[in-house]
Amino acid sequence: MGSKFVPEQFLTPLVATIIFVIACIAGYGYRRVWKAEGARWKLWVYGVIAAAALLVLAFIPLSTPG
Repeated sequence: MGSKFVPEQFLTPLVATIIFVIACIAGYGYRRVWKAEGARWKLWVYGVIAAAALLVLAFIPLSTPG
């Protein structure tokens, strides 16, 4: 029952797991650069990747079997 302007989009459990792992790795990279007081551009890259991945997981529903 999706609108003709907004197609229904769902994440499969496998894709959601991959996105979650990407978010975890990016978060770990962010923390590592932050603790080492590294380059600010690296903080931005890791932060944007982690935030985007978590926002995708938050706002796109998982597909359900059946």
